[in-house]
Amino acid sequence: MTILSLVEPLLFTGLTILAVSLVAKRGKTIFNTIKLGRSENISGPKIERWKNVLLLAFGQRKMFRKPGVALLHLIVYAGFIIINVEIIEIILDGILGQHRLFAPILGSAYSLLINAFETLAVLVFLACSVFIIRRNLKSIARLQSTDLNGWPRKDAFIILGTELLLMSLFLVMNASDTLLQQRGHLAYSQHLTGNFWISSMLHPLFVSFTNETLVVLERTTWWLHILGIYAFLNYLPHSKHLHIILAFPSAYFAKLEPSGKMENMPAIQQEVIYAMQPELAPTDGHVNSPRFGARDVMDLSWKNLLDAYSCTECGRCSSACPANQTGKLLSPRKIMMATRDRLEEVGKVVASNSTWKEDGRSLLHDFITVEEINACTTCHACVQECPVSLSPLDIILQLRRNLVMEESNTPAEWATLFGNIENNFAPWKFNPEDREKWIQPT
Repeated sequence: MTILSLVEPLLFTGLTILAVSLVAKRGKTIFNTIKLGRSENISGPKIERWKNVLLLAFGQRKMFRKPGVALLHLIVYAGFIIINVEIIEIILDGILGQHRLFAPILGSAYSLLINAFETLAVLVFLACSVFIIRRNLKSIARLQSTDLNGWPRKDAFIILGTELLLMSLFLVMNASDTLLQQRGHLAYSQHLTGNFWISSMLHPLFVSFTNETLVVLERTTWWLHILGIYAFLNYLPHSKHLHIILAFPSAYFAKLEPSGKMENMPAIQQEVIYAMQPELAPTDGHVNSPRFGARDVMDLSWKNLLDAYSCTECGRCSSACPANQTGKLLSPRKIMMATRDRLEEVGKVVASNSTWKEDGRSLLHDFITVEEINACTTCHACVQECPVSLSPLDIILQLRRNLVMEESNTPAEWATLFGNIENNFAPWKFNPEDREKWIQPT
């Protein structure tokens, strides 16, 4: 083994260890950040939860309400999963200093497998191109919204551009490889794979290249392809495309209760009991009074925080929101994005100090305004439209409860409503004894 052939596997192994270590470190940070949320006991039949995983996360059932876009998304998703199976061979080749390690093992099946990968690569290339065109040339309100101004819009194009680049490198790598095989050049002729359907069409572009130039091209595209994958892998946990991974636990832990069902707050019920039966209140005067609702991300549950990280910013929730569509400030997508932004901010402080130190900011007011919260009609459309049933509504309700219960911050109309319910046991301002007068004959 020459010095050059020894150095390349060592270099590749070192880069692989570095890439995996950085991803693991980021994954641990995200996990610990999600754990900052309060505990929440999620129960329900496991068979229903696994059904959600299969239908929503894997099958993307909700996406297929719009079949065209759903099919393109499925192609890109399948490409991400299936084509990257080839990474196993690339990694083993890199570590062991081999070339096409699986070719002699799989025989003719190897050629069929790579042909399938190449066909899918072309479909992914076309799908990503369509998505870029849709975002630039077609006026789709949810993709042109100001919610996406700045980094979120750039993030989408970085991902799509990276996919285009990776698919192109994959095809050029195969084209130069098989051309070298046909010429019987060195190691490339030891394991003949035959022509691949798609990449062989690129041979005319490189047929004038010398063998040495083709080797440089093949090695360069090979390295760029795997380094691009490693870079993508490390970029993923910092972008909205983390949903590729977190969509599965989010779908599993999605609520199974009837749509729109709101949870009671035991602490409030206990306060009412103490008010009606003072003899039940603790005699030492120490009453456990937790914060009502949520003011900051630590007051939300770990499931809310998982949802925030899982949001892909597709905007289907905002497109279905009646408040948003009638010009109100509320955007369910922005609720999720703001929660994630604040969560990242808090997570960085905790990671650097090993504990949370108040910074004078909070999710409510600093990231999400009162006007946004009060505009929600609690219709549940955002949850219904989300491809993996994330719940902006649950976050909105908890923030609103904090506004009402701890800040007494409500519109005047709501205050009148609350007063009527408290005094008359109904939203209307009339005596409860007169409630049935309308059925009496005149």
